[in-house]
Amino acid sequence: MIPPQEASVRRREIEDKLKQEEETLSFIRDSLEKSDQLTKNMVSILSSFESRLMKLENSIIPVHKQTENLQRLQENVEKTLSCLDHVISYYHVASDTEKIIREGPTGRLEEYLGCMAKIQKAVEYFQDNNPDSPELNRVKFLFERGKESLESEFRSLMTRHSKVVSPVLILDLISGEDDMEAQDDMTLDHLSENVLHDVIRISRWLVEYGRNQDFMNVYYQIRSSQLDRSIKGLKEHFRKSNSSSGVPYSPAIPNKRKDTPTKKPVKRPGHEHDFRVKHLSEALNDKHGPLAGRDDMLDMEIDAYIHCVSAFVKLAQSEYQLLMDIIPEHHQKKTFDSLIQDALDGLMMEGENIVSVARKAIIRHDYSAVLTVFPILRHLKQTKPEFDQVLQGTAASTKNKLPGLITSMETIGAKALEDFADNIKNDPDKEYNMPKDGTVHELTSNAILFLQQLLDFQETAGAMLASQETSSSATSYNSEFSKRLLSTYICKVLGNLQLNLLSKSKVYEDPALRAIFLHNNYNYILKSLEKSELIHLVAVTQKTAERSYRDHIEQQIQTYQRSWLKVTDYISEKNLPVFQPGVKLRDKERQMIKERFKGFNDGLEELCKIQKAWAIPDTEQRDKIRQAQKTIVKENYGAFLHRYASVPFTKNPEKYIKYRVEQVADMIERLFDTSA
Repeated sequence: MIPPQEASVRRREIEDKLKQEEETLSFIRDSLEKSDQLTKNMVSILSSFESRLMKLENSIIPVHKQTENLQRLQENVEKTLSCLDHVISYYHVASDTEKIIREGPTGRLEEYLGCMAKIQKAVEYFQDNNPDSPELNRVKFLFERGKESLESEFRSLMTRHSKVVSPVLILDLISGEDDMEAQDDMTLDHLSENVLHDVIRISRWLVEYGRNQDFMNVYYQIRSSQLDRSIKGLKEHFRKSNSSSGVPYSPAIPNKRKDTPTKKPVKRPGHEHDFRVKHLSEALNDKHGPLAGRDDMLDMEIDAYIHCVSAFVKLAQSEYQLLMDIIPEHHQKKTFDSLIQDALDGLMMEGENIVSVARKAIIRHDYSAVLTVFPILRHLKQTKPEFDQVLQGTAASTKNKLPGLITSMETIGAKALEDFADNIKNDPDKEYNMPKDGTVHELTSNAILFLQQLLDFQETAGAMLASQETSSSATSYNSEFSKRLLSTYICKVLGNLQLNLLSKSKVYEDPALRAIFLHNNYNYILKSLEKSELIHLVAVTQKTAERSYRDHIEQQIQTYQRSWLKVTDYISEKNLPVFQPGVKLRDKERQMIKERFKGFNDGLEELCKIQKAWAIPDTEQRDKIRQAQKTIVKENYGAFLHRYASVPFTKNPEKYIKYRVEQVADMIERLFDTSA
């Protein structure tokens, strides 16, 4: 049970709270009524605003559309005015550019090309919009005149600034191949940078806008002339150098030149040493005879041609580098082909002339002229890879010119080799042409000299011989095959020479002189083979060649020694009278001894007189033969004197005992010595 007092308090609290809630409810009602009233007022305002906004929109939209139309009209007017200005400008192009076009592009190329661009646009406008306009003809005329002026300027620039390359610069360029440090500096600037820039700009304009290719013909004609003249100038340089100093000179690097350089021979391109073609008739003489001048001239011609070939390669490479900047890519090969034709044809014609001269020389059996083919052919084959690289993309007829010349030279060279071998074999036995002293025959010295010359051109000569081979082995040509062919050829020449010498030796009636002649020639051949290392080449196919020659030489020495038998037979022991000391000789025995002494004396004097005029040029062989003969004669004569000098076979011993042993030895010592 809740006490009455607490219940009363609780009821009073509840009543107070209820009263508060009623007051709150009353406040909420009042607020809702006010809110409803405000909402109604706001709806009324918004409705009024919407109505007014619709009225405003209906009034503004027509005004906006009208304004937009006015703006469009204004833009159209501005565009029309701009187009009118543009069109009107085409009517002024002719008058604005006529003076510049008339004066030409010299000195103001960029400005001139700018005017040409304006004229071209005017031509295009009138052709599209007003083809009957007189202005079209006027701007067309200006365009054609401007194009002609540009073509003329191109020709003028190329003509004025294309210079012949000096011989000294060409020689520096060639010699720079072996100098890697100098090679980078050894470039040819055919045109200055400014001129090259103008030429390139004109060529590009003519191709792109001028629709003209005639300038390419102008280009190759001018550059072709300069290339040809540069090579001819180099050849003339050699000719003048030969007539004045005899040695063309070029410093290796331009910036190393001195005021007084030490002159030295220019090495042939690709050659390790300088080759001198010697005239065969000078084989036994110093090179100071009447033919020496011809020999120097021949050598100069070889040097000049070889240098001109190398110069062509270098200059052609340089021309192609220049051409790539100026001529459009798809016209470069054709233009280059035309550009090099004159210079290339000149080289090929000169090469064919060399072949022709060699062919005539073969008919005359003049093999010195034929030898000019060897160094030239070797250089052509060494240079061929560079030639092929330079001529890439040219016509087949152009590419085949050098191989054709090489084939011609190989053919004539092989013909010369075979003809020379036949000539050695068939050289006639002319008595008046035989050396009276039995020395080395001119045919031998000529043959050996010719073979020695081939040493410098082993591969070239081998290739010549291989080019004429029809066997399957020739198709697989290599250096070893070439070497064997050349060895076989040399052995053939030596065999022919030996047969001819045997035939020629029969001209001598005296067998001893015949033996001396063959000895001298065989010895000369052997010593020459050994000295020039020809013996190694011979040994490729004939291992016993050296021993064979030594046997031949020894055989001839023995034949010669038999000539002394008619002297030594008189004093040999056979058929000599046998006597006892103190026993008086019979008349028959005394007469026999006298005849032996007289026969020996007469034979000795006769042989010494005859053989004194004979010659053995080789000092070693001469001493060897003398010594051997002295030994034989001294032994026999010494024994003979020892036996009969004290025998009383005559009242006048000095009449028969004319020589002491030492005197006989001295007489033999003076054999083969025409100066004694």
